Amino acid sequence: MIRLEKRPSPSRFWTATTPLLAVALTMVAGGILFALLGKDPLEALRTIFWDPLFHPQFASYSRPQLLVKAGPLILIAVGLSLGFRAGIWNIGAEGQYIMGAIVGAAAGLAFYPSGSPLIFPLMVVAGALGGWAWAMIPALLRVKFRTNEILVSLLLVYVAQNILASAAVGFLRSPEGGGFPGSRNLSQWSSSANPELITGTGMHWGVVAAFIAVIFAYVLMSKHLLGYQIRLAGQAPRAARFAGVEPGRLVVLCLSISGALAGLAGLFEVTGPAGQISIDFNSNYGFTAIIVAFLGRLHPVGILLAGLLMALTYIGGELAQFMLGLPAAAIQAFQGMLLFFLLGVDVLSNYRIRFGRRSVA
Repeated sequence: MIRLEKRPSPSRFWTATTPLLAVALTMVAGGILFALLGKDPLEALRTIFWDPLFHPQFASYSRPQLLVKAGPLILIAVGLSLGFRAGIWNIGAEGQYIMGAIVGAAAGLAFYPSGSPLIFPLMVVAGALGGWAWAMIPALLRVKFRTNEILVSLLLVYVAQNILASAAVGFLRSPEGGGFPGSRNLSQWSSSANPELITGTGMHWGVVAAFIAVIFAYVLMSKHLLGYQIRLAGQAPRAARFAGVEPGRLVVLCLSISGALAGLAGLFEVTGPAGQISIDFNSNYGFTAIIVAFLGRLHPVGILLAGLLMALTYIGGELAQFMLGLPAAAIQAFQGMLLFFLLGVDVLSNYRIRFGRRSVA
């Protein structure tokens, strides 16, 4: 008989090793999936994890793309992790990412074709405010009316997607686009472009913001009183109230930070790699960032590493689709396995596996 026995306190060993175990199990299960699709599993895994970094034919293009893909994932995941550690579940970062892109792009396009150097900073502020404002809807509803922030933030994603479609074909559509949906190309307009800062690295302002967010979150969680209150609220809500932590204030603060960071990610994406507001602008970064946050154990440094790993699966997945003919759905399933196995093996942090019958006193 196999049973679970609760540990007196979470195991530090399993807390540290379960992400590695989850990655290993994902590779095994992914290999089985690829074999069932008629592909060589070892070749598929090599194409996803090795070729983008070391293959002489692909590495020169793929390596810079690693930071391009990782930047928004890290930026969003850092913001989500603060709320998750406090027991505040913002599942709608995808909507905040979209609204940050729309509001930021609209702020810049309002001054087109001005060459002022102040336009890009204005767009950055507007993008952060767009994500923040969208996150404030579930925050205020949670504080004022006790609604569930999971449902509200998730449902707002679909509202944001419809606003995105309306912007692409309506109020932000380029008058020079010949009737096709989509805004003007922001990456080709010098005042709004988010260019590569160091040639050949993929480093743009969004990546810089992601690294700053990692440092900020690390200092906040390890050195600041607010970080202690966030940890306490997540681990012992009743003790947090006795310690003077105001739950409503914490909800608003955590959702503010996560919404603003998601909005910034959207703004940097629309002014850089994406280039314009389009119907299919959103790339599910907001949902994938949830996997990144948990794979990184909600720790800023862990999120940085997890974001790079997830970005590698994006790049390697695209390469595997092109080189091996793997379907996009298989790559998405492979990425989803990371969260599935992480949540599955995470039980070992709080429980021991015991064999045999329970002793009766």
